[in-house]
Amino acid sequence: MEVILKAEGNAGPANLGGGCSMPPLKAFMDDTTIICSKEDETRGMLTRLDDLMSWCRMEIKPKKSRSLSIRRGKVDEATTFTVAEQQIPTVSREPVKSFGRWYDSSMKDTRRGAETLEFASESLLAINKCGLQGSVKIWCLHLCLFPNLYGHS
Repeated sequence: MEVILKAEGNAGPANLGGGCSMPPLKAFMDDTTIICSKEDETRGMLTRLDDLMSWCRMEIKPKKSRSLSIRRGKVDEATTFTVAEQQIPTVSREPVKSFGRWYDSSMKDTRRGAETLEFASESLLAINKCGLQGSVKIWCLHLCLFPNLYGHS
């Protein structure tokens, strides 16, 4: 995937405001993220990426993709993007899970605290109710619950 993204070398960095910028294309394994400052830049990048993927005999699956357009700090529901003549769903319509975390159009993290507290409470009750000895319960806590809590928050 990195080789394909390097082929799209003519794209400049995306301006995030406040003097911050970042590369417009980022990849991890088979996932690709496109970050652009302007809608037309995003459309051009999607077109070029689709052409490159077709050249490599690969395809972007719009149904498995998500788009998010932000204008003046708010989610823009009206802006939609297409690839391979199919519309990419927005995170408003279909939230997406990435690295164990759900992303939606609310752009807020306030629910995560309550979800983490509920997950911890349920897990502690499950560990407490199991018929294991105290030392094994501590082992479950340290090796099972704590790593999940760190990944859950």
